Amino acid sequence: MDAVSQKIVMSASIDEESHRTTYPRFKSLKERGLMPLFVTMDGHRHVMRAVKEIWPQTKIQRCLFHIKREGMRWLRTYPKTVAGQELRGLLAQVCSISSIKERDVFINSYNGWKLKHRRFVRSLPGTDVAFKDLKKTMALIDHALPDMFHYLNESNVPATTNTLEGYFSRLKGHYRKHRGLSSKHKKAYLSWYCYLKNHP
Repeated sequence: MDAVSQKIVMSASIDEESHRTTYPRFKSLKERGLMPLFVTMDGHRHVMRAVKEIWPQTKIQRCLFHIKREGMRWLRTYPKTVAGQELRGLLAQVCSISSIKERDVFINSYNGWKLKHRRFVRSLPGTDVAFKDLKKTMALIDHALPDMFHYLNESNVPATTNTLEGYFSRLKGHYRKHRGLSSKHKKAYLSWYCYLKNHP
């Protein structure tokens, strides 16, 4: 989806999100002249690899909602450790960051959290659920951090994929009314839906 016009640039019916399924489609878009400056996306590593291989100069904006949702899922609703509780509190703020100052506060707070709790996390047994949850959430934030805040400097870069997710949700709602279509007709339905939404 183009972030400015909110029109669909490409649609495809695929069996899974993977490098195998996305690379040829991204390549086709590049051959048709598409050269994005930024791509807002979730953290699917194989899809990110395909983006970087096709458009090495394109910057990736990691979807803040996906980071928040994934991290909170790993930490669970009621973390058993103080470290988990504090990290969950930091993640809860991610989607509301709207200025450089708030970004810096978040980064400084996260770095402070690591200094405060690093020894505790390392002391936990490797088989401990709390250890695994904290380690996974730390890795998630550490890997995403360089690409979390491009939107603060580029007004046309969305901080989340929520607009596209909402579009897809409406598409699924309409599609459910036409269950029983053959594979061929499913793909045709998808193509026509996107075309007609692009050309109301």
